[in-house]
Amino acid sequence: MPFNSQGIIKKIITQPNLETFLVGFDLGAFRYEALSEVLMDTIVDFAFGYHTGILKTYDRRILKEAAKSIYNIKAFSEVKWTYVDNNSELLDCELKAENKYLKRGEFGELILHLLLRDFYSTVPLLSKIYFKDTDGAVVHGFDTVHIGPDIEDSAKTSLFLGESKVYSRKDNTAGINGIKDLVDDIKHHFKKDFLYREIALIGKKRYSYKPIDNLADTSSDVYQQFLKDKDSWFDLMSKVESHECKLEDFLHTVTVPLVCTYQSAVLSKFDNETDEDFIKEYNAEMEALKTVFEAEMAKIIDEKGEPVRTKLKVILILFPLPNKKELVKLLHQKLYNQQNA
Repeated sequence: MPFNSQGIIKKIITQPNLETFLVGFDLGAFRYEALSEVLMDTIVDFAFGYHTGILKTYDRRILKEAAKSIYNIKAFSEVKWTYVDNNSELLDCELKAENKYLKRGEFGELILHLLLRDFYSTVPLLSKIYFKDTDGAVVHGFDTVHIGPDIEDSAKTSLFLGESKVYSRKDNTAGINGIKDLVDDIKHHFKKDFLYREIALIGKKRYSYKPIDNLADTSSDVYQQFLKDKDSWFDLMSKVESHECKLEDFLHTVTVPLVCTYQSAVLSKFDNETDEDFIKEYNAEMEALKTVFEAEMAKIIDEKGEPVRTKLKVILILFPLPNKKELVKLLHQKLYNQQNA
């Protein structure tokens, strides 16, 4: 467990295809500060992945570089200007339709990264931030590309192709809208042409990792094992790209985590996660959102010659917050201060 966030984030519900998490309250106030701090702890890992080696320890300069690399991404700088510099009170639904950056919720990728690392024991195969910062190329359409234990058989490894959303809505439909958009991602990203294109793009990054000979720290043995593991995945993707391996067989090795971080009416209403009424309403909200997810997935029409998207190993991960803007603003303040430290 690399970031030890379990003291702040608790897994509440574990069901087939559904897992829910909760950050509680302290003295009646939601633990934004504690959550933002553990998310900041992931910044170097999130920004650089394992392309520069496994950084178990690093100095302030590396953290500063990681923060700067994130702000080189237009999506993050656009959101900072709106929510921090301009102090906008607008919710997602009130933003101009063309402002896609504000509606995507870029910190959703960071939350997804943390949850996968701490609760699903994954390691990042690629870092989108690293490649966007170094060569300006879009590496993959997925929010995360990790490898980790298969959720159905922990003796096997799986490729985690994750998606994330962070939503707020005045009418308390943030969770519903987030789930619908995540299912839309399934529809569009798990099409044959899209997958072949993404596999090809990922494959081009096979040699974008620091050589083991240049790594001088105590994690070199771990990094050596990672290099072997990543080569086996790149070998498999190369076979898929050349059609030596069936796409349907490849998809058996894939896990699809969908993280919906959303503004919850229940968390806005209460200030104590041990309150019996809170527990009852929290569980009811989770079950209601699960029903929405199942209904949306059931609408997917399977097509001959295309992946059977209803048969993917999908995990819906629900991560409710009282207020999206409070967390986004706090994270931007910390991140901006760090890059200028």
